Amino acid sequence: MSAVVKPVLAPASPAAVNAAAASFAALVAKLDYLGPEGIDLVRRAYRFADQAHLGQKRSSGEPYITHPIAVAAQCAEWRLDAQALIAALLHDAMEDCGVTKSDLVDRFGASVAELVDGLTKLDKLQFNTREEGQAESFRKMLLAMARDVRVILIKLADRTHNMRTMGDMPRAKWGRISSETLEIYAPIANRLGLNQTYRELQDLSFRYLLPWRYKVLEKAVTRARNRRRDLMQRVQKEVEQAFAKAGMAVRIFGREKTLYSIYKKMDNKHLSFAQVTDIYGMRLIVPSVVDCYTALGVLHQMYKPVPGRFKDHIAIAKLNGYQSLHTTLVGPSGINIEFQMRTDPMHVVAESGVAAHWLYKAHEPGSEQAARLGTKWLQSLLDIQDETHDATEFWDHVKVDLFPDAVYVFTPKSRIMAMPRGATVVDFAYAVHSNIGDRTVAAKINGEAVPLRTELRNGDVIEVITATDPSPNPAWLGFVRTGRARSKIRHHLKTMAQTESRELGEKLLTQAMRAEGIESLPPAEARYVPMWDKLLRFTGSRTRDELLVDIGLGKRVASIVAKRLVGLLSELGQKPDALLLSRERFTAHETLSQGSVQVDGSENASVQYARCCHPVPGDAIVGYLGRGEGLVIHTEECAVGQRLKHKDRERFMAVEWADDPVRAFDVPLLVTVSNGKGVLARVAAAIAKEEADITMVNSGDDSAGDETIELRFVVAVRDQSHLESVLRSLRRTSSVSQARRVMSSKTYPPAGG
Repeated sequence: MSAVVKPVLAPASPAAVNAAAASFAALVAKLDYLGPEGIDLVRRAYRFADQAHLGQKRSSGEPYITHPIAVAAQCAEWRLDAQALIAALLHDAMEDCGVTKSDLVDRFGASVAELVDGLTKLDKLQFNTREEGQAESFRKMLLAMARDVRVILIKLADRTHNMRTMGDMPRAKWGRISSETLEIYAPIANRLGLNQTYRELQDLSFRYLLPWRYKVLEKAVTRARNRRRDLMQRVQKEVEQAFAKAGMAVRIFGREKTLYSIYKKMDNKHLSFAQVTDIYGMRLIVPSVVDCYTALGVLHQMYKPVPGRFKDHIAIAKLNGYQSLHTTLVGPSGINIEFQMRTDPMHVVAESGVAAHWLYKAHEPGSEQAARLGTKWLQSLLDIQDETHDATEFWDHVKVDLFPDAVYVFTPKSRIMAMPRGATVVDFAYAVHSNIGDRTVAAKINGEAVPLRTELRNGDVIEVITATDPSPNPAWLGFVRTGRARSKIRHHLKTMAQTESRELGEKLLTQAMRAEGIESLPPAEARYVPMWDKLLRFTGSRTRDELLVDIGLGKRVASIVAKRLVGLLSELGQKPDALLLSRERFTAHETLSQGSVQVDGSENASVQYARCCHPVPGDAIVGYLGRGEGLVIHTEECAVGQRLKHKDRERFMAVEWADDPVRAFDVPLLVTVSNGKGVLARVAAAIAKEEADITMVNSGDDSAGDETIELRFVVAVRDQSHLESVLRSLRRTSSVSQARRVMSSKTYPPAGG
C-alpha cells in the first residue's frame, strides 16, 4: 500500500482526469515490447484501477491513480511482463478499495491475483526496530515471502515513486519512511542487482532523513564539479586518445559518487569533504572480457595506480551478479580517479540486476557473454529464459525463494528469527531457549492452536506454551530439523534416563539389602568411603551413582552387590538384623530374590512394558532386569517371560501395580467380523464409546474366507476392567462374531524382553 494515500470522496475534476489520462498515455508509449494483446490487457487494468480509486487523491492533490501508473511505468522500464504491469496498476486495490482476491481472479487471472495478494501481505508487515540484525532479517524475510520475484520488483517501484514524491507528505513521516527505505528496501535493490534504483533510494532517503547535511553536501559537490569539469574533460580526452592509439573500441562515460556514498565515507572514515578524493570516475564499456584486462593495462601505462585499490569483480562476481574491473589511478593535479571496465552485458546486469533478463538476452547460451552474466541464480534465470522464450513460462520458473534454505518468523514480541526450511514449532522453541524447548507442551501460530510437529512458514507469529516441569518427548526426535533441538532433546532424555535408572537402582539395592537383614544403604559419609571404594573395585564401577545406574539398567544384579556390601559392612562391625532378615524372607516371593517394586506408567527409560504380552493394570506381573535395558514388565502368563525365567531366574523380581496408574496402556485386540460395508466404522465407534483410544488398526489376511475378516487393533486402556468393558461393547456390536485380547508374541514381536 502506498504510504501517501489520502482517500478523498470528492469527484475528480476534468483537469485531474486529463492528467491521469496523459500519464497513462506516457506509460503506453513504453509498452511496445508487449505487443497489442499485452497492451490491451494493461489498458483494461488501468480502467479497472481508475474506477476503483475514483475520488481518491494523493497528498499532492493529484488523482491517486497517478501513483499506480508511475509504479507500472518503472516496471515497464525493467521490461516486466503484462501480468506484472497489471499487478502494479492494481497493487493498492485490495487494501484501499475493497477489491477482493476473487474479483481479481475473475477479471485478470490467478497469476495477477497472486501477485497483488503478495504485495498486500508485504504491506502489512511492520518494521519497528532499528536494530541492525533485525533489519537484515526483515530484508531476508521480505525476499523469502515473495515467492515470485516480480512482487519485490513492483514493491521497489512502489517505494521509489513514494520516495520521489515524499516532499508532498507531512515532515513528521519523513524520518520513519526514509529510515525504513534506507535499511530495508535499498539493500534489497542492491541484492537484486538494481544498481540505479539502489543509488536513487539511498540518495532520496538521505535527502529526507538528514536534509541539512544533504543540502550542504550537494552544494559542495556542485562547486567541486564546476572546478573539476575541465580536469575531467582533459582526462577523458587523454583516455580516448590512448585507446585510439591502441586500436581498441571503447565507450567512455563520466560517473560521480552519490551524495549518500560520499557522506557515508566521510562519516565512517572521519574525513572532511576535501579529503574525499575519488568523487569522480570513469566507466569504460569494451567489447569483450579480454578487452577489460587489456584496457586495465592501457590505463596503468597512462597513470600511476593507487596501491591496494584494484578489484577484480569479473573473476569473482558479487552476490548480486555485478561484474567489473575497478582500479583507482592518480590523475592530473594528483586527483584520484576510479576507472571501471566492463562489457555491455555486464553493464546491463550492473545497472538492472534481475531485470536484466528482459533488457538483455544472451542469444547464444554457450557464448562467453552468457557464461559470465551474473552469479549462479542470475545465470539460472537466463538459462530458463533462453530455453522457454515465453514470458509467462519464464516467470512460472522464477517463483522460487531467493533464500530457499530459510524461513523468517516472529516471536510474540515481534523479534524476527531465521529458521531452516522445514523447521517445526519444537525447533523454534529450542531456538528461543533450551529451557523453553524442554518445557514446551503446546503452541499457537498466528493465534491458532497447532500440533507441535507443524512446519513453520514465512511471517508466522509463534507462541509457545510451556509447562512448569521439563518433559521433552522422545517422539520429537522424529520430526525436529535443527541440530540444536535434536541434541538438547537427546541430552535431556539421557539425563532423565540416568536419573530414573539411578533411583530404580537405589530402590532395588535397598530391597536386596533388606532381604539380607540390613535396613538401608550406608550413607556416603567419610567413615564409609573406604568401604564404598572396595565395593566399586569389586563391581568395576567408577562412582556410587554409576553403580546404582548399572543396577537400575540391569547391568549389575542387586542381590549379588548386596551380599558383597553386607560382607563389607560386617568388617566394620555392622551385623544383619535377625528380625528383619526373617520377616523379609518370610514375606518375599518364593521364586524371587528381591522385594517388590511398584510401577504406575510414569517411568520412562528405566521401566519398559513388554510388547510380547502388553501388561495392563490388573494383570499379575513380574519384572525382568534386562541387561542394559532397565526393568522390563511381563505378565506372569507370558510365554516369553517364562522362558527367560527358566534361563535367568536371578534377574527376576517381584513388581506390583500402584494404586493409581498415571496413563493408559496399549493392548492388542483381535476382532472377527462379517465382511460388509461400514463394518470398520461400527467397530471403531464401539471402541470409542468406551473412551478407549485406537492407536493402531490393521486388517489381517482373509483366512476365514470371503464372509469374515479379522481386524487387529491396538487400543489404550486404563486397566483390566476398562479392557473388559471394551470387549463387551465389541461383542454386542452387529457384524462382530468374536473379540478377544491377543497374548501371542507371534502376532506382536516382543520388545525389551
